[in-house]
Amino acid sequence: MKADHQHQLSDPSQWNASLAELPARQSEDGVIPAFFFAHGYPSVVFQSESAARRGLQSVGGSLHNFLKDFGPALMEKYRPKGIVVFSAHWESPSKEIKVTDYGDDQPLLYDYYGFPPEFYKARWHSNGSSELTQRVLACLKEAGMEASRTTRDEPRGRDGLVGPAPGLDHGVFIPFMLMFPEGNEKAFPIPVVQVSMDGSLDPERNIQLGQAVAALRRQGILILSGGVTIHTFEDFHEWQFESSSEAVKQFEREIIKASLVEPTSERFKNMIDLTQLEGFRKAHPREDHFIPIYIAAGAGSDQGSTKIISDIHGQFLSFYSSLVTAVLDQLKPSLSPLSLSLFHLDYARTGCQTIAFGVV
Repeated sequence: MKADHQHQLSDPSQWNASLAELPARQSEDGVIPAFFFAHGYPSVVFQSESAARRGLQSVGGSLHNFLKDFGPALMEKYRPKGIVVFSAHWESPSKEIKVTDYGDDQPLLYDYYGFPPEFYKARWHSNGSSELTQRVLACLKEAGMEASRTTRDEPRGRDGLVGPAPGLDHGVFIPFMLMFPEGNEKAFPIPVVQVSMDGSLDPERNIQLGQAVAALRRQGILILSGGVTIHTFEDFHEWQFESSSEAVKQFEREIIKASLVEPTSERFKNMIDLTQLEGFRKAHPREDHFIPIYIAAGAGSDQGSTKIISDIHGQFLSFYSSLVTAVLDQLKPSLSPLSLSLFHLDYARTGCQTIAFGVV
């Protein structure tokens, strides 16, 4: 991989070539890789006057276009019987892992704030599967993990942002609206079950969580784990390549290197060691959005190699919402002029790598 901001696998010809190189599942018992991917923000799906101007995570931006290519490639390559998905926006409220059992026409959880009204009218239609939920629970319990199902009549537990509510969060339905657009009009044809992260946010425990469900890869189940590799609101300089610290740039390079290490035991060690880098805490003041990479790595660790699918970096557009305005009105007395000006940048930077673990 190149070390500067001119990343490989950052334009459609490159990531489509990488997707094309993934071996297809040739038989019913063929193994499907587990994928870590960038789940994106609402602006990756919904158009607005500001989002139209420019941006990585705006309609027509790089992440938008990648997700539109990514989903169909997965469906064509693997013909999955179901999807098990993890999101950075759902943490287990205790040591107990939660698994959705929502039935038909699964609810959505609009866990974002201050956006235009149409953002809260989005629908991505899907059905759950009690049978798939039970298979996930059986895998978790066989691995010695506490786990239980959660229904549409129950609060699903901590998601880091909103109070008790059921539903697939935006870390699922936002990217899926682009990846699997059939669900925008009618029920997506295969069942979708969401599983919470281990709420400890401990890398090793979440690797074990991924390992616990790895057997599903041989049963025609596609395992997806969504987060991002940079997620900070403490220093907005880190959101743009030109102003980001060398520590964060080095952190991004080390993610790719660590993910490709063989054998698996050494890969895990190198990936866990990422959290000791100076750039890790600069990129992730809280670990939640980086933990999904460990789940995917664990799920893909029993067989196969690692393949970098995309390495998208650049600018995405930030929305100016009534909420941000209200917050700024409250914060202005305590903000320095520099901090205040950074709130009004109309772009930001994020890491949007997609990595396949367990490619056979």
